Amino acid sequence: MNVIKTPLEGLLIIEPKILHDDRGYFFESYNAKTFEATTGLKYNFVQDNQARSTKNVLRGLHYQNNPVAQTKLIRALEGAIWDVVVDIRKNSATYGQWFGVELSAENKRQLLVPQGFAHGYSVITDTAEVFYKCDNFYNKEAEGGVLYSDESIGIDWKIDLKDAIVSEKDLKQPLLKDANNQF
Repeated sequence: MNVIKTPLEGLLIIEPKILHDDRGYFFESYNAKTFEATTGLKYNFVQDNQARSTKNVLRGLHYQNNPVAQTKLIRALEGAIWDVVVDIRKNSATYGQWFGVELSAENKRQLLVPQGFAHGYSVITDTAEVFYKCDNFYNKEAEGGVLYSDESIGIDWKIDLKDAIVSEKDLKQPLLKDANNQF
């Protein structure tokens, strides 16, 4: 597998080694030993989540606070998403900065989102199915969020925001400066 560092410390793009032949392709989407040997990181992923959405759905920006913060390993099983992460670590040199990457069934890229980042995505194809691993269980009391349209962050979601399909919960998220962020 190939590991690509991003401008945000700890945020990594993972490209699997894909074996092609006349039958199709094969790849290991996750192997703990290979992951640790290649990245130097070790996670105990305990929960898998999967979501299917239609074009222009925008989910996020979400995180969980300590002591149950989550690291996520995200990929698209079908279609394509514009995956976005915002650094919410208050002592980070890149606090408040965002990074986006296309994850698709075609490119098979994955994004490792460590604790201390808010995460979201927009669907840029007719449909998309997203799968992600978490190193901690979901905990409603610890969940937090940042408004996807916070102008102080200035995220380009790769969709027209007037067409965005956003949940009531995500429409009510606070600005980054007002978020209950414990990182």
